[in-house]
Amino acid sequence: MDNVDRFGRRITYLRISVTDRCNFRCIYCMPASGVRWRPHEEILRYEEIARVVRVAAGLGIKKIRLTGGEPLVREGIVELVREIHHIPGIKELTLTTNGSLLARYADALARAGLDRVNISLDTLQPERFRKITRLGNLEDTLQGIAAAQAAGLTPIKLNAVVMRGINDDEVAALAA
Repeated sequence: MDNVDRFGRRITYLRISVTDRCNFRCIYCMPASGVRWRPHEEILRYEEIARVVRVAAGLGIKKIRLTGGEPLVREGIVELVREIHHIPGIKELTLTTNGSLLARYADALARAGLDRVNISLDTLQPERFRKITRLGNLEDTLQGIAAAQAAGLTPIKLNAVVMRGINDDEVAALAA
């Protein structure tokens, strides 16, 4: 069965947020004080996420992107990747991350069946990075990018939120 939108395009891609939690408090995403996290009982268990993916695959979904919050802060994410990887019909499995924990997980995620990653990177300047993320360390994200590349989670896509007067002077450097 194919899903088609009102413009006649086939829908074969599903994004799934595995958590609302994040280890950053980016200025464009979250207040400095954070937000009230949903109790674990209010978010889907991994078994439920896998069931949604199995049903979606039966409806023609071929690509899954795991997102958050920050998906790597949720315990057991590697096992979820492994389970989704083995679902018939899923041809591509990706993850969007801020990269800060990726050095720790890249190899295990690749072995579990993750194909590639999208990594948020809004600046190449350490102090500016800290200002934008409020909690992050640029070096952790750069090490995560290197680990993802070494693990074969490619092509790596970098996402940047360009903000006037904050990081718009780095567009060329980020693109390079």
